[in-house]
Amino acid sequence: MAASASNVGDITRLLEEHLSKLGFEIYPLKVGWYNSVLPPSLCLGHHNDCLAVLVLSTPAMFEEAFLPFVKQRSFQALSDPVDQCVRHCVSSAVAQCFSGNDVDVSYDYELLPSRKPRFLAQTAAHVCGAAFYYQQADVREQPWAHKKMFGVCVHPRFGGWFAIRALLVFKGVMVDSEMLQPDPPDCVPSREGRIQLLEAFNLHWQVHMLDRQVHTLHRQVHTLHRQVHTLHR
Repeated sequence: MAASASNVGDITRLLEEHLSKLGFEIYPLKVGWYNSVLPPSLCLGHHNDCLAVLVLSTPAMFEEAFLPFVKQRSFQALSDPVDQCVRHCVSSAVAQCFSGNDVDVSYDYELLPSRKPRFLAQTAAHVCGAAFYYQQADVREQPWAHKKMFGVCVHPRFGGWFAIRALLVFKGVMVDSEMLQPDPPDCVPSREGRIQLLEAFNLHWQVHMLDRQVHTLHRQVHTLHRQVHTLHR
């Protein structure tokens, strides 16, 4: 089925109606946008004109999706609670909205038999305009000599406080030329800022992770206090 820009809008709108209220963001893309920046060994095995949709989680997902998910299961021990919550939310939305469509859903934690990821999450986020993927090649006159520096995505609203969760490929939906590729917002335009970003991510990640954990703990305590207060009203 060939899809115009309006058809793509209908598909993303349905997903947004189900997932936005749970703390997720939806970004459409063409498979070809993704495949064009990768070697053949990492390309998706779908037609370049196939419609795909990237699903991100925002900080709101913790309260809007994760806590209700855990509560519904009576706080039972779960092997991978966040991943299971995401799978539940995404698969439920696909089943309700696109039961008659052939949708290939890949999650960020899934691996192929070759042990390669099913999709490169940060690359997908960059090509669909969701978040800028800052890499070593984006820094002029690199100060690291031959040292490998891994790249990192920055969201225009949430910075690093988001996660790339899933890629949905609509196998039977081919997108026409009306769908134009957006540029991701460049949140760190200066050379100095990009150096600081990549060094913080590669060389000081322990401090970064500790800050994230403390911030997350504060959010969790605040949420639990609110729930306790509600129960005692």
